[in-house]
Amino acid sequence: MLTTLQTSYSDTRAADLAWALGREPLPALAVLDLQLAGATLQMRLLGASHQVLLEEERGSCSETVACMPGSSTPLPLGVAKRLGDWEYEFAARVETLSEGSFAGRAQELLALVADHPHGLAGTFPGSPHAFTAMLAQRTEGQVRWRTWHAYPQEGQLVVTRTRVGVRTPAPVS
Repeated sequence: MLTTLQTSYSDTRAADLAWALGREPLPALAVLDLQLAGATLQMRLLGASHQVLLEEERGSCSETVACMPGSSTPLPLGVAKRLGDWEYEFAARVETLSEGSFAGRAQELLALVADHPHGLAGTFPGSPHAFTAMLAQRTEGQVRWRTWHAYPQEGQLVVTRTRVGVRTPAPVS
């Protein structure tokens, strides 16, 4: 699903993004609710940010990547945590692209997500390459999502990958 976010594109920076687990739902500009083989996943666009809410019989998980005033947790390169019966893994990277490469990558990503049944993307009025996009899937008992946060004024694209799955017990010796 592709939507135009009804807000102005504020001059945020990739370096201002922070990461948090367990936050309550924040006001969203666009939402996509998905049922993925027993899991309920809600993808939320918060402007140049995202929030994912996952619920399953084993528990729930809330991931937020946003410019959060007062947050002391910057966007990490990687996180691995145990959440009850789940293993949670998060990875992020920042791609810096030339203006031409950025425009091409933006078009490619928006085309990938726009018509995907598990995709949500929002563009900002006034800047065709300013967007936030998300794509989710469930495979082999795991729920995975990818996100892209575009900052055309900096030529930067923040890319995240998350995997949440049932913890596998350690082998018995």
